[in-house]
Amino acid sequence: MPKYQQILLLVSTGVFMSTMDSSMVNVALPTLMRVFASSLAATEWVVLIYLLTITVSLLFWGYFSSRIGQGLLYTRGLLIFSIGSLCCSLAPSIFMLIFFRFVQAIGASMMMAMGPALIKSSFPEGRLGQGLGMIGIATSLGLMTGPAVSGVLLRWSHWRFIFLVTVPVGLLVYFAFRNILAAIGGPIKRGTGDGRRGFDLPGGLLYAGAVIITILLLAHATKTCCQANWHGWPLYRALVVLLVWLFFIVHELRKKHPLFPVSLFRNRFYAMAMVSAMLSFTVLFFVLLLMPFYLSSVRRFPPDQVGYFMMAVPLCVFFVAPLAGRLHDIIGARIIASVGLACCLISLLFLTRLSVASSGLFIVSALALLGFGQAMFLAPNSAAALAGVPHEESGITSSLLATSRNMGMLLGTALAGFVFARVYGQLTGGMDIKDFTSGQTAQFIQALQQTFKTGALLGVLAVSASWLRGRPGKTN
Repeated sequence: MPKYQQILLLVSTGVFMSTMDSSMVNVALPTLMRVFASSLAATEWVVLIYLLTITVSLLFWGYFSSRIGQGLLYTRGLLIFSIGSLCCSLAPSIFMLIFFRFVQAIGASMMMAMGPALIKSSFPEGRLGQGLGMIGIATSLGLMTGPAVSGVLLRWSHWRFIFLVTVPVGLLVYFAFRNILAAIGGPIKRGTGDGRRGFDLPGGLLYAGAVIITILLLAHATKTCCQANWHGWPLYRALVVLLVWLFFIVHELRKKHPLFPVSLFRNRFYAMAMVSAMLSFTVLFFVLLLMPFYLSSVRRFPPDQVGYFMMAVPLCVFFVAPLAGRLHDIIGARIIASVGLACCLISLLFLTRLSVASSGLFIVSALALLGFGQAMFLAPNSAAALAGVPHEESGITSSLLATSRNMGMLLGTALAGFVFARVYGQLTGGMDIKDFTSGQTAQFIQALQQTFKTGALLGVLAVSASWLRGRPGKTN
């Protein structure tokens, strides 16, 4: 087997495990809420802390890769992820589970940041789209396997096993293949490319603070908006968020070597690739967060059947991602990616018609269309962004792509929880979803439809951003 195929296999293994873990946890949220008797605002932090940690730390790994090497960072991330997974399976409370998810996310962020960069470092020229398309298959396999495995384990075993299943594979791959990966994408010599840059620590801290403050305020709003006396998100909180982000942007514009490579973002093709990636995953996580609650609470499907329904999204990704990667190598990203996001938008519009009487075929079709659209978008968009940068920028570009995707997941989870909790709380006089009974079914459906309408508006922005990217190399 050629070396680049070995690297693809090893990177795909890490991608498979991290995405399988994510999709398993989404399906398990209703169960975790019941087991720990926690509110929606507290339970969603099992997902939020994972995404928040990854989003904050990805750019740090992108810069550290130029010092210690892409492959070495990836293998260390694999080990930390495996240890974190083991600790999650032993968590005695919802708060300890959230903490161990933080540890797990540190390892996952190292793998996510370095995965695409390792593919670029090892694949022959002209086959980058194909390589990233194969990573799309690993992603879809993880997402596809996760709901089914989680559903079966939740119904016939125990929720702790959803974290244990990745531990043996992760440790085996680390100890057997760490030397092979460590030799790929080594440190960049000082005096060349990215090796000249100093790390923008103040910018990193400002960025981390901006993301954390934004999500904490949204999460707090999700908690308080369920209360009957809630009168809206205070304006001063929105102003705090805007000021922190403004302070970060001003700092970055003044730096010679900023945390965010400003020179790259002057290229409209590159900038819109990042924006559309963020928005696509924001839309996706509107669905992935709330659909398990609809299927389990309103439709009363057992956990394994909930998992089978949710498999419709990654199953389409599995079949479509390789084709999308090859199409990019032939005709580029703009048309394919934009059509993919348009399919995601149509899926959200279908889901705004969801009701207690919706057929299984309708639900599966809407979720499958969402998966089809994500597959058509992801590989071409990633390949287009990576293909236009030199090797010394591939580590930071790979990290930026992963940051965009995880920022989208983070915002999607926080915004979907916020909108749903606000509408549901208003309709039920301040009730939380953990107190849901069949008597609040109409209110649940109304809140769900309103949340998906909000997601559809974001879908319109995603399609627009993807189309406005223009042609490669266009700067305005």
